Amino acid sequence: MKLKLFILALFITTISFSQNKGTISGVITDKDSNNETLPFANVLIKGTNENTTTDIDGKYTINTAAGNHIIQFSFIGYQSVEIPVTVKENGTITVNIALSSSSYKLDDVVITTTINKQRETALLMDQKNAVEIKQSIGAQELARKGVSDVASAVTKISGITKQEGSGSVFVRGLGDRYNVTTLNGLPLPSNNPKNKNILLDIFSTDIVESVGISKTFESQNYADFGGANVDIVSKKMTGSPFIQIGVGAGTNTNVAKLDNFYLQDGPSYFGFNKTSAPSNPLLPYNYNNSWDRQERKNTLNNNISLSAGKKFNVGANSTISAFITAGFDAENKYNEGIYRTAITAQGAANTDLFRKTYQFNTNSTVMGTADYKINRDNSILFTTLFLNSTSQDYSEYEGFNIEFSGLDQIGFIKRGTFDKTQLIVNQLLGKHKYNERITANWGLGYSILDNTIPDRMQNTFVPSNDGSTDYTFFKNSSINNHRYYQGLTEKEWSANISGSYNFTKTNEDEFKGKATIGYSGKMKTVDFNSQQYSFFPETNKTLFPKDGFNNTDLYLNDTNFDLANGDSSSILSQLYNGHLNIHAVYGNAQYNFTDRLSVILGGRFEQIEQYVYYVSLDAPDGTGNTYAPVKFLPSIIAKYKLNDKQNLKFAASNTYTLPQFKEKVRILFQEVGQSYEGNDKLYASTNYNADLSWELYPSNDEILSVTAFGKLIQNPINEMYTNSSSGNITWANTGDNAVVAGIELEFRKNIFEISNENDLKEKLTFGFNGSYMYQDMDLSNTKVLNENGFGANFTYKNSKLSGAADFLANADVSFTKEFQNDKDITATVTYAYVSDKLAVIGTSERGNLIDKSIGRLDFILKSSLTKKINIGLSYKNILNPVYERFTDQSSAPLIKTADVLASSYKIGSNLSLSLNYKF
Repeated sequence: MKLKLFILALFITTISFSQNKGTISGVITDKDSNNETLPFANVLIKGTNENTTTDIDGKYTINTAAGNHIIQFSFIGYQSVEIPVTVKENGTITVNIALSSSSYKLDDVVITTTINKQRETALLMDQKNAVEIKQSIGAQELARKGVSDVASAVTKISGITKQEGSGSVFVRGLGDRYNVTTLNGLPLPSNNPKNKNILLDIFSTDIVESVGISKTFESQNYADFGGANVDIVSKKMTGSPFIQIGVGAGTNTNVAKLDNFYLQDGPSYFGFNKTSAPSNPLLPYNYNNSWDRQERKNTLNNNISLSAGKKFNVGANSTISAFITAGFDAENKYNEGIYRTAITAQGAANTDLFRKTYQFNTNSTVMGTADYKINRDNSILFTTLFLNSTSQDYSEYEGFNIEFSGLDQIGFIKRGTFDKTQLIVNQLLGKHKYNERITANWGLGYSILDNTIPDRMQNTFVPSNDGSTDYTFFKNSSINNHRYYQGLTEKEWSANISGSYNFTKTNEDEFKGKATIGYSGKMKTVDFNSQQYSFFPETNKTLFPKDGFNNTDLYLNDTNFDLANGDSSSILSQLYNGHLNIHAVYGNAQYNFTDRLSVILGGRFEQIEQYVYYVSLDAPDGTGNTYAPVKFLPSIIAKYKLNDKQNLKFAASNTYTLPQFKEKVRILFQEVGQSYEGNDKLYASTNYNADLSWELYPSNDEILSVTAFGKLIQNPINEMYTNSSSGNITWANTGDNAVVAGIELEFRKNIFEISNENDLKEKLTFGFNGSYMYQDMDLSNTKVLNENGFGANFTYKNSKLSGAADFLANADVSFTKEFQNDKDITATVTYAYVSDKLAVIGTSERGNLIDKSIGRLDFILKSSLTKKINIGLSYKNILNPVYERFTDQSSAPLIKTADVLASSYKIGSNLSLSLNYKF
């Protein structure tokens, strides 16, 4: 009986107590990130022990006694917010809140949930807390600086510059061969035979969450590395469901001044058409498209994009965040100027032409991601990417060539090139936390790339020898009048898997150490082939006036071109194929010796197999070679925390640099006035790297860092002129050692930040990064002769590295003003400077080829008119400087003449308007 009375009393008490309570619920979001929900944020009834955390969707529910309370919302790295509420008995009130990161301090913290890597502050916090030396640029900063492609994005990082006219980047003076490009940590193929990495300018920033730059080697990364590992992190769904459409239009000032804009016949506007050689390609009139240029009326630059995202609940604890984006952009360019090649030591140019170049580039991109959060500890990310990138280049050259016939040796060349790349990437990545000690990560990727040059065409004309003003075809070599077809296919499987174990638990429930072991591998096949169909019309048989250069179809028709009447044609087929297989096991151990000192020791064993087989004029029966070493690559990284705002970091490693497939095949690649040939005797360089960095973080979005770095490269690979009158360019291990040493500076400062009573801000920021480098590389004629069988005869005994600039600098000033919560304006001015840099090493008393220093000034204006509408205005390359390349003959040790200008042109300024609407 007593037990029954006790249960009844307890039941009545419980009912009575519950009737004195109410409920508070809501959603916590990230104000700085499109109101992305914040999982695992803290909710506390101030002055009590009542608290909870948000679930994976940012939702919370908490019960508390009826009455007046202050509810406190907080999250690591965000400003805490307190809101007074009145709770009624049995009532439910909803309190939704958006937290801002604008005032948090960058103290060392342990983040147990994912932060938004699009934001500048989040990336800076990640950089500060990491033991490794790394830098990143996120979507927020890319938008503020008006960056539209990944190649331009990485140049905003200290010590990185982009080569004009291509998407290749140089890191600390080290070019394409020294860098590694990955997407979500898995490797990407190259879209050009001459490059190791895919050109970064074909990636629109619409697909980018952030771009990470690691200039120091870490054991989980591939060791074919000397400059940087560039990792593109694909954009994922964040925030509320949305659909967004964007449009833009603009013009290039060089193009706007033209009365007519020309391109070769054949390619479509969007660049998806396929072209193949006719069944009988040795007759010039059998081709479906014209030999002659075609006028393009639409010369406006334009872009359109569509993106959408939504989060789906799967069961009680799981979600799938789906994101898709598609876009197309088109850009027109024009430049004209001096074009000289084969410059002698006496200062004479064997080719001295005036060039006009019309260019039209497109990018079509579709990317989707599905981020499956199984629960708090397990997730799987699927990414699929399709990219179609095209480049059309129609150029006309007029002037002197030593090979031209006639007394004055003048002539005219027209050349059209269409280059198309299609890339498909599929990736699956998983992250798993089994308990507080054990985690695992894995990734699997497959990519296929198809790069084609479908129907390059060239014609060459010289004055006839009959004393008239007429012209005729010039046919001195197979390159003069030809059609050319090239295909490159790369297929690559890649896989990563790793497991980590935390050890030595402290009284604060933290771990002093973490050990990681893993496997990474990639298996790439390469298949390249080319066919050149050359035509040799009988000299002076067909004559035409100068204004007839663009009636070539008429002069190469079945009436004028006759194989039975003195005309001839030929075919040149060349190919190479091969594979690069890398299988690696690695391990690293991170240990926090004290609260201030952390060290990571790493090691990586790599089994490398690079095989290449080629057929060319020099090897008509085919030949091949294999490079298959096993390498051990050690590394050490250390971080010493000077205080809560300052770090000292150190890194050292041993890596290597492989030659590329094109460089290892003796195939002749011919451009107008310049030819390239490979060298099958090339071998890998060995790199020793060291970095020492000091970092100061005055606030959440400010940094001052100074990094000293040094590299010793044994047996460096460089471009060089062959020791012959041809002036061809080849590659060789040009010396025993190259030394690179330098210093980098990064500085971000808030000049002022003012908030009014409505928490609306005015903010002025300044950013600067720069690097200065010392370079010295010995050049050895004996080494080149002994290892390759051909002489070098270097003009200088020492040199800088090809593509290396002594000084790089980037600066930006941004002003932001908020008018209302959904109305603001941001104006940004950026400036980038690159000093003189070595292009090609001189031989046979010829000076080095040098790219002249250049500066670029941009202005970007962006404004949110409403919550749904954003507009933008940009004016890029405002100063429109002259791009110049020259030979430094005045510095040559023996034959000194005035420096010779090799090329000179302006690329024009770009003006554009953009509009984005979010549904």
